[in-house]
Amino acid sequence: MTEASASERAYRVIRDGILDGSHQPGAMLGEASLAQALGVSRTPVRAALARLQEEGWVVVYPKRGVLVRGLGDRQVLELADARFVLETTAVDRAPADLRRRLADRLEESIAAQREAFAAREVRSFVELTLQFHRGFVEAGGNEVLLELYDRLSDRHRFVLFASGARLLARCAEIVDEHQQLTDRLRAGDVRAFALILREHIGEVLPQQGQQLGDLTPALLAPS
Repeated sequence: MTEASASERAYRVIRDGILDGSHQPGAMLGEASLAQALGVSRTPVRAALARLQEEGWVVVYPKRGVLVRGLGDRQVLELADARFVLETTAVDRAPADLRRRLADRLEESIAAQREAFAAREVRSFVELTLQFHRGFVEAGGNEVLLELYDRLSDRHRFVLFASGARLLARCAEIVDEHQQLTDRLRAGDVRAFALILREHIGEVLPQQGQQLGDLTPALLAPS
């Protein structure tokens, strides 16, 4: 294995551990222990940690260790706001034929989500949910919007895993809401889509009083 490939593998393994909660926010990681667990030298681990620090997932303290960071309440709220804007904007601009094709594909995703929920496969359910919501942005046919949305995927994944028991408790409701969103996509009913999406996203926001609608009132204003 080359140093570059070892660094990429270390990056993905450590990042995935942060996103799925194996490395909790506030935990201290050590280069030596990570290198031993991964079966590589410290050099690729160091490169991976530098990359993760640039992305905001860790803080490296030389000779002390690496502090795992999460997302603060404000960051979670702003993530939800950005997702809401991108998904509703794309659906609003989606041509009818593309809406229908993607709605058919999302119906297949919903069936897979129900199977994952029945099997209590949390990781599979999270990945299906990420791809499901990405479909709404695909519907707009704008590659730049899709690129912006993809940049949020790791943060979205972190929030879903961090929801933990709350996510599992709401799985059945989440799938039902996904069905409602797909129906509204197919019909091109943007206002109804936005109303459902606001409540849907809002269920995973920090319970601190501020709501998603406070940041995006214009999108929900009466026409």
